[in-house]
Amino acid sequence: MIFLKLFWTFSKIGIVNFGGGYPMLSLIQSEVVVREGWLTATEFTDIVAVSQMTPGPIGINAATYVGYASVVQAGYPPALGVVGSAIATLSIIWLPFLLMLLLSRMLLRYKDHPLLQSVFRTLRPAIIGLIAAAALLLMTLDNFGSPSDSPGQFVLSVLLFAGAFVGVYRYRQSPLVLIGLSALVGVLVYGYGPSL
Repeated sequence: MIFLKLFWTFSKIGIVNFGGGYPMLSLIQSEVVVREGWLTATEFTDIVAVSQMTPGPIGINAATYVGYASVVQAGYPPALGVVGSAIATLSIIWLPFLLMLLLSRMLLRYKDHPLLQSVFRTLRPAIIGLIAAAALLLMTLDNFGSPSDSPGQFVLSVLLFAGAFVGVYRYRQSPLVLIGLSALVGVLVYGYGPSL
């Protein structure tokens, strides 16, 4: 049953939740798209985009949307999709929440202990690697286009990606400003799309 699978899948993802939501994206993609086949790569990319725009942690937002979409695509009515959202959301947070409750007192007491500091130093590169994996997973033909099939879209995508990277890294621009500028470029290049 899909509800039990959602609980098990997102509980597994939640237990390795180090470093926030972005490291979780590669794990969610691996479980939801590759292993379970609940969503396509394009649908997952869309869910990540929506999760970034909505308030809250991106990993939890992605779990909420994946829970709904996977239940509805399995043939259940949308009302049960809401149940899938709730199960996925609660599943991804219950284990980290319990662990933090149990460990918070110890972490505060021994935060300067050399052993604990070495654990945190060891986790940092792993977290950076998971964030990089999430970025690489989103560099697909659906997002960037193909240099042979749509060279214009590919060049524009690479330029926007490089410009956003330089804007954040070198010039410390707000991501909101860069998202707005990218949207403006999209409207100027591709037009407004179909009228509402």
